[in-house]
Amino acid sequence: MTSPLVFNQKVSSLSLTATTNGKAAVKDADGIKKMLLALDKPVYFSAEGDDIGAEQNLDAKGKRPVLAYADALPYTCLGDDAFKKAHKTRYAYYAGAMANGIASEELVIALGKAGYLCSFGAAGLIKSRVEQAIKTIQAALPSGPYAFNLIHSPNEPALEKGNVDLFLQYGVKTVEASAYMALTEHIVRYRAAGLERAASGEVIKHNRVIAKISRMETATRFMEPAPEKLLDKLLQQGLISAEQKQMAMEVPMSDDVTVEADSGGHTDNRPLVSVLPSIIALRDQIQAERKYPEQIRVGAGGGIGTPHAALGAFMMGAAYVVTGSVNQACFQANASEHTRKVLAEADMADVIMAPAADMFEMGVKLQVLKRGTLFAMRAQKLYELYQAYDSIEDIPADERSKIEKQIFRQSLDDIWKGTIEFFNERDPGVIEKALNNPKRKMALIFRWYLGLSSRWSNIGEKGREMDYQIWAGPSLGAFNAWVKGTYLEDYNNRDAVKVAGHLLEGAAYLYRVQLLEMQGLGLSAELKQYLPC
Repeated sequence: MTSPLVFNQKVSSLSLTATTNGKAAVKDADGIKKMLLALDKPVYFSAEGDDIGAEQNLDAKGKRPVLAYADALPYTCLGDDAFKKAHKTRYAYYAGAMANGIASEELVIALGKAGYLCSFGAAGLIKSRVEQAIKTIQAALPSGPYAFNLIHSPNEPALEKGNVDLFLQYGVKTVEASAYMALTEHIVRYRAAGLERAASGEVIKHNRVIAKISRMETATRFMEPAPEKLLDKLLQQGLISAEQKQMAMEVPMSDDVTVEADSGGHTDNRPLVSVLPSIIALRDQIQAERKYPEQIRVGAGGGIGTPHAALGAFMMGAAYVVTGSVNQACFQANASEHTRKVLAEADMADVIMAPAADMFEMGVKLQVLKRGTLFAMRAQKLYELYQAYDSIEDIPADERSKIEKQIFRQSLDDIWKGTIEFFNERDPGVIEKALNNPKRKMALIFRWYLGLSSRWSNIGEKGREMDYQIWAGPSLGAFNAWVKGTYLEDYNNRDAVKVAGHLLEGAAYLYRVQLLEMQGLGLSAELKQYLPC
């Protein structure tokens, strides 16, 4: 039988001579695996003749040379303790928001009770629905931890403002700001309105901001203090005080910056190994210039779907890690069973970019699942028509007939009537701007499909399965490959709390494996693998 351990004598200079407890070292793979999984205890690998074994205690009763060792590393120790303290969590991990309430109250509450932060997917929801979520989550987690998403809404500023109004009214202390290309008065107001001067002169930041970014210029905006121009506007409107304006010019716009790499939904498809170190270096540069009393923390999201990915992010300097796509297949997410099943079957290559509903006119795209749905192809067709024509009336009759039958399944005139009703409840100003702007009207009609396709996926709209818009990144496929053959392969078993625990436990386990191998200890493939069980 092949030994599960091999020591590379080329690096034997790292060996130590130490006393052991006099007991025989464990040499079988199962026993060694068990020791490595006991993350709260150190593991020592010693030599006895030509045999190598593992043990967890040292004392003065026996002597064997210690070849390699790994310190205890409970996964509560991963990441930045300052993140855990600020957000009142046990772990340097949070579940990012998925719009339209996919990151549901149930998901936020389940993770919060287990000591994880989770951001409610407020983007795309009307004000009353967000208010309902705030009340539900605050009742279940009166002391946190929880966050709410605040998405940049250039075409519907009333939504962004309405959410900030709610967050301030109900005392929501953490928002996850996403899809921002530039700062708005609404996110600045949220930050500034929560500032207070302590007797010591220190600025206390009651309203915390986690900014999800993928570009250097956007990161800079959130790492610098709020622009004076926007602060002056808020001051003139009576929304902040003169003292709050002054304090806002002394602190950064965000407490945490999440570097969003190749993620589901809005993404620039950036590789994490390139963008994360660049943003950390930018943070260090701004910190050296500004000398903030509390350093901005930089975390990593997008592509975090396996313990290897989580460990890689931590080893590159991430203060915390963020998951998204993997949570949508969990039973706490607000996704239909059909959607969860399709997600659980996806491979890494089963994703594609498609036009985004909220920034359709700007040509912004997001990453969605292409397996089992025609949404991406149909959405792209609508965007091509939008680019080619100036109004619905300009579209050739045969093209119009095709999209009415194949995509909308009703006349575009009826779609427009429904669009008016929708925005009269959500933001009447949107319709006013479109009445005398045929191009704008066409965009709103096309956005009807892009917007509802996500809702159909969430509620499991029968007959519309091929139109489901399902946000996902390649991390989902990596996760599915990792859990294949384990109890998590079945989407019915996917509990977001257990998924989070396995990702972090696996990262800590793999760290110890790597540490041992760097000391010259070669482990078998079985020992180098962490699987959820």
